[in-house]
Amino acid sequence: MTQPSVPPPPLAPTHSPPSHAGQGVQVRCAGCRMILTVAPGLTEFACPTCRMPQMLPPELMSRAHQKPSLLPPLPPASSQQTHVPAHGIDPTKIQLPCASCKAILNVPHGLARFACPQCGVDLAVDISKVKQFFPSGPPPEEVNELAVEVERDEDEGGLVGETFTDYRPPKVSIGPSHPDPVVETSSLSAVQPPEPTYDPKIKDDLESSKALSCLQIETLVYACQRHLQHLPSNARAGFFIGDGAGVGKGRTIAGLIWENWHHGRRKALWISVGSDLKFDARRDLDDVGATCIEVHALNKLPYSKLDSKSVGVREGVVFLTYNSLIASSEKGRSRLQQLVQWCGPGFDGLVIFDECHKAKNLVPESGSQPTRTGEAVVDIQARLPEARVVYCSATGASEPRNMGYMVRLGLWGAGTSFSDFREFLGALDRGGVGALELVAMDMKARGMYLCRTLSYKGAEFEVIEAPLEDEMTDMYKKAAEFWAELRVELLSASAFLNNEKPSSSQLWRLYWASHQRFFRHMCMSAKVPAAVRLAKQALMEDKCVVIGLQSTGEARTEEAVTKYGSELDDFVSGPRELLLKFVEENYPLPEKPELLPGEDGVKELQRKRHLATPGVSVKGRVRKLPKWQPPSDAESDEESETDSGLESTDSDDEFQICEICNIEEEGKKLLKCSCCGKLVHSECLMPPVIDLVPEEWACHLCKEKTDEYLQKRNAYITELLKRYDAAMERKTKILEIIRSLDLPNNPLDDIIDQLGGPDKVAEITGRRGMLVRAPGGKGVTYQARNTKDVTMEMVNMHEKQLFMDGKKLVAIISEAGSAGVSLQADRRAANQKRRVHLTLELPWSADRAIQQFGRTHRSNQASAPEYRILFTNLGGERRFASIVAKRLESLGALTQGDRRAGPSLSAYNYDSAYGKRALMIMYKGIMEQDSLPVVPPGCISDRPDTIQDFIIKAKAALVSVGIVRDTILGNGKDFGRLSGRIIDSDMHDVGRFLNRLLGLPPQIQNRLFDLFVSILDLLVQNARIEGNLDTGILDLRANVVELQGTPKTVHVDHLTGATTVLFTFILDRGITWESASTMLNEKQKDGLGSTNDGFYESKREWLGRRHFILAFESSASGMYKIVRPPVGESLREMNLAELKSKYRKISSLEKAQTGWEDEYEVSSKQCMHGPKCKLGNFCTVGRRLQEVNVLGGLILPVWGTIEKALSNQARLSHRRLRVVRIETTTDNQRIVGLLVPNAAVETVLQGLAWVQEIDD
Repeated sequence: MTQPSVPPPPLAPTHSPPSHAGQGVQVRCAGCRMILTVAPGLTEFACPTCRMPQMLPPELMSRAHQKPSLLPPLPPASSQQTHVPAHGIDPTKIQLPCASCKAILNVPHGLARFACPQCGVDLAVDISKVKQFFPSGPPPEEVNELAVEVERDEDEGGLVGETFTDYRPPKVSIGPSHPDPVVETSSLSAVQPPEPTYDPKIKDDLESSKALSCLQIETLVYACQRHLQHLPSNARAGFFIGDGAGVGKGRTIAGLIWENWHHGRRKALWISVGSDLKFDARRDLDDVGATCIEVHALNKLPYSKLDSKSVGVREGVVFLTYNSLIASSEKGRSRLQQLVQWCGPGFDGLVIFDECHKAKNLVPESGSQPTRTGEAVVDIQARLPEARVVYCSATGASEPRNMGYMVRLGLWGAGTSFSDFREFLGALDRGGVGALELVAMDMKARGMYLCRTLSYKGAEFEVIEAPLEDEMTDMYKKAAEFWAELRVELLSASAFLNNEKPSSSQLWRLYWASHQRFFRHMCMSAKVPAAVRLAKQALMEDKCVVIGLQSTGEARTEEAVTKYGSELDDFVSGPRELLLKFVEENYPLPEKPELLPGEDGVKELQRKRHLATPGVSVKGRVRKLPKWQPPSDAESDEESETDSGLESTDSDDEFQICEICNIEEEGKKLLKCSCCGKLVHSECLMPPVIDLVPEEWACHLCKEKTDEYLQKRNAYITELLKRYDAAMERKTKILEIIRSLDLPNNPLDDIIDQLGGPDKVAEITGRRGMLVRAPGGKGVTYQARNTKDVTMEMVNMHEKQLFMDGKKLVAIISEAGSAGVSLQADRRAANQKRRVHLTLELPWSADRAIQQFGRTHRSNQASAPEYRILFTNLGGERRFASIVAKRLESLGALTQGDRRAGPSLSAYNYDSAYGKRALMIMYKGIMEQDSLPVVPPGCISDRPDTIQDFIIKAKAALVSVGIVRDTILGNGKDFGRLSGRIIDSDMHDVGRFLNRLLGLPPQIQNRLFDLFVSILDLLVQNARIEGNLDTGILDLRANVVELQGTPKTVHVDHLTGATTVLFTFILDRGITWESASTMLNEKQKDGLGSTNDGFYESKREWLGRRHFILAFESSASGMYKIVRPPVGESLREMNLAELKSKYRKISSLEKAQTGWEDEYEVSSKQCMHGPKCKLGNFCTVGRRLQEVNVLGGLILPVWGTIEKALSNQARLSHRRLRVVRIETTTDNQRIVGLLVPNAAVETVLQGLAWVQEIDD
């Protein structure tokens, strides 16, 4: 702990003796960390490199005076990496002398008491005197703010460059070029695929028919080449086609099937998402000339053996969907079993998982179960180990979790650095967004992955916020209040019920599900006016419109039509129907009591009593019990016989005893109570019964009991009925209120109506019928979507054709109806107007958003679409944008891989680790367990009453949406205050918070949301300053980037021969005085400049010098771009107030020039922290000339080693794995790889050497 030596690098022995070089000892300089040789006898010295004065540690003092050793001298340390630890000062600790032996000790910050390791004396640190050991430099609390600012900028990387590069196959030259421009992310383009060695058999066919483009042939070659390799687990290696929507994956697959057919592999399985796509498969096979290969749709075939005489499928392609992969017949035969049997043992044909992202969720997030599809996909791969597997998906690798079923890529398991998929996933999660791109690069380098996208050049993106109109705001507010009241109503109604718990938890599950669906619907309706306005505007500009939504509201419409008939006054309101349905089916009612009807009721009651009395017959007669006889008597048999004989002729004894006068009498003359079975004379009763006795007679006692019981029961039933009626009345009242609420119509019908009705709008959705306004404009009628000439199955294809022919200029697509449909401005179609694609509702997952955007952006188009992504200004609605943003961000927003290729929606990604922390901080602040780190919106910091008022409102709001539970209104000194708790699982559940938030009135909703966002921004800002924010790929930019020396190969992969290489670059980031003054002059010449543009100097001196900058107003008004002499233009812009508080403008250009040139010069040799920087030469903050080390090539095999080496770095920002992109300025060579901080290079290399030895 207080060992006075620098910890040696890992993997070197901890206590190897210091070597004596020639006539001295070796130590590590405390400043620049160079290894120095100190002459014998010297105890104090200055480092020749960084000029730092220092002294030997005491344990080496004696050795400095020893005789010279006889060992041969070591070469200078700079030329050779040394594995010998050097002793000296540890710059991460405080150096203090021992009070007894005067040894200089390395004391960790914060340690107050310890024993000296030299002389064993107990020591205590006197904080007040520690300061005298820092005579030079600023006192510890004075942080060089400007250096921190520059460091933060450097951590964020350079400016974002173009993220896509045009793509041509680098090594395969067969085939015509692709009909449309195709691009690849620039991180992938930095990697070359392996040399192609496979020669396709169908090459000549393809060259003459030109059926496949060079891109598609390249995929075919690499896939076949990969299929010749086997993984360490002995399964055949698989290939992953990651091409984007519209590049032509289908035709590539057809080519692969045709190639394998020529090799005699005549069976193939093609698994896709929808059975309609079978027609596309047929078309693609015909296009490549494979007309002789049959396509069999599995859903049309029986469950018996496919190659049996009755079915007769001997060869060809079996086409099936993921759903049929998990299907089984009533007799328990499974499709999976049937397919494995058809393929036969040793099957080595193709198994194609098309749109394989459907098999995702094999490794779901904690708590949920893996999907059956995911399991079936893995199962069929395990059962056919020799099959040639092809994974095919534009969005498959967007979330590493979704790669769990891609077992044939060999990224984890035996022979890799990850033992199983979970470990692989863990490493990627730690690596952040950039890590995903590294995986893609690795896969491409090993020849198992290709991923090209149609260029989005010309496609325009716009995120449009559609604020709520006044009428809608009012509607929304009332709806939110109604839901809150409904919740209270349901709580009190269910309190009346004494039944078991599960039904109530079921009720609340349904309540919150309907709540979320209701407000999603409201948000969608709120965007209808904006959507209609944008659509009409586009039509006026001679464009055509595609509107994307998720839910059509068909279920609600059909329910309404069933309930009210097919002719209605107006369109159905989805939200209203949803509410009605929820209340009708789930309002907690007490059980309706059964009534006992008058006289019959009494008899029924008496009858029930009888059944409860043993030995009494149903009619009320006492059953005869046989007398007990000892069984040994011989005569007993006869007696019992006669007994039984008697019994059979007459069911009752002739004589019975009256229970009042005890006189025996003939049974027929006595009265018998039908309840208790008493026998009495009619005249013994008081009053005597003289009249004809009813058959069912009850004695006085029994009668009394029954009457009393009936009275009580009637009273009880009346009470129950009262309750039931009251509950029914409340329910009816609630239903009436719902019917009277002003709620929006079904958005789909509304839009079609406002854009001219079904004659003008093509609808491509999954619904069967629609509501259409009657010709007179009064009322609407329900009609089927298809006509006599068009069947229901073909209606979507028919509508699509009308749109493509230009007969209808607006198309509305839902997810259900549009899978695989092409709506682009196709050069072969009549309607080639530019498409404007509006998204009224973002899909639940971005994978689907990509699929939806890919409908209008495909090969062979005359113009690229314009995208308009709409969402409202309601805080909670951004939730849906946030989920999509999260996915789009890792897909590259409307593309794959490189996430900065599309519009930046990342501002809306709340469901991140920072989002979860922000939520917890906010909840604790509102529950008054902790103070809020920011002032809530609409409050004033020096008026605590405004903050308190906000907290009360916020707490009440959270109670009304069920986040705060078990609430109690306080009394006494806490009078009127709500207390309650938020359960742990809700504390971090951002999704739930944003969903529930939707159900609050707009004003408090937005205030709560703004509070959440401002806390989130604060956390992200702090993370950025500390250097642990994941910003994906960093672009390292400089005026001059040169590769230094030849790159070193540090690791070779055995299976593919791909290598890991260490590159060293020298970057010159500075801006000369000439360039800076030219920049300023150009600004002023264009007349764009502001009066505050110009050169500034820092108001304070840092380390005896001032810093100079050039500031000019940026496109965002009020913000200024900052240019510094050593590092060029800063990423972060500064507002005027901050600029003026830290800097002052220089009027004299000469002064600015000398200051600028001086700083430019000094910064080539040292960082902004000055000569005493604790990282010494390794520090790059504000240094103009910078050495950068990047590991390129294969990264996955050495991932663990690098992670380990970086974990011991002194500076926090150096401990993170960072993916960088760098391009040399001389020959434009582009490298993408892991940035290795200079201080860690040695450790990483030692670790890699160790990896190598083990592999050998």
